[in-house]
Amino acid sequence: MTMIQALRSALDVMMERDDNVVVFGEDVGYFGGVFRVTEGLQTKYGKSRCFDTPINEGGIVGAAVGMGAYGLRPVAEIQFADYFYPAYDQIVSEAARLRHRSAGDFTCPLTIRMPCGGGIYGGQTHSQSPEALFTHVCGLRTVIPSNPYDAKGLLISAIECDDPVVFLEPKRLYNGPFDGHHDRPVTPWSKHPLGKVPEGYYKVPLESAAVVRPGKQLTVIAYGTMVWVAQAAAEETGIDAEIIDLRSLWPLDLDTVLESVKKTGRCVVVHEATKTSGFGAELCSLVQEHCFYHLEAPIERVAGWDTPYPHATEWAYFPGPARLGAAFQRAVEA
Repeated sequence: MTMIQALRSALDVMMERDDNVVVFGEDVGYFGGVFRVTEGLQTKYGKSRCFDTPINEGGIVGAAVGMGAYGLRPVAEIQFADYFYPAYDQIVSEAARLRHRSAGDFTCPLTIRMPCGGGIYGGQTHSQSPEALFTHVCGLRTVIPSNPYDAKGLLISAIECDDPVVFLEPKRLYNGPFDGHHDRPVTPWSKHPLGKVPEGYYKVPLESAAVVRPGKQLTVIAYGTMVWVAQAAAEETGIDAEIIDLRSLWPLDLDTVLESVKKTGRCVVVHEATKTSGFGAELCSLVQEHCFYHLEAPIERVAGWDTPYPHATEWAYFPGPARLGAAFQRAVEA
């Protein structure tokens, strides 16, 4: 399956298993979503289970919070992550707080799906990576998969979770595993096979990172599209890098990260979002706090530019294998 197909399969599985699962958002019903993730769900489950909403992100999330408190398991789509800002107050002040504010009388089993990142020349309003704005909020879970298998298993776990989950979907990975060796769009999308994804129900734990490439020379902490770029950089440089796919940004599987860094003594953090105040800063801080006496070199951080998101030059904005490979070299030579 592609990631789109895997996400659709997760929604289908959960809607069939649980009548309380409802899917809604802008154009997700009749049209099947702008990326076709929800295609066919309205036909199969009806307009009361998969339906369109007005262009009103605050209303979409606000309604979902009420549905969750009532006992439903809403899956709300924000058409692009860039559009979530009008709903931020509902996410932070209502969804994230409900369990604690009510002393456990109410929960908010809400999943908010958001396509994120660049790769489609969408410019400043269709290409942002705002994950750090969610990881800062107590009561929220933030998830971002890098492959179809994890995408389906994580989405099923998110829907079954009793806390609100922000589920970020990298657009560059939607139509197949991204070929990380390129710093520009390629056709076809990838030389890699599509992900092997079971048809039925399975879960991937929400708080578990994955070591996708064992290594001894340095640790690379990545998530989303950058997992593929990190693998390409390791192959091109020949450096024996251990690559960790976080999968869940918060709660974070810190044990897996620290075990790896203590073994290798070197660490490179990479993400697509802008560098300043990005989630990579938190990762660097945690590694420094827990692994100071194990580090053999300064922690390297590779990220997007600290500028408004570029349109025509977005493939230069992305951390690519050349820029990441240079960080690898600096780390091992320090």
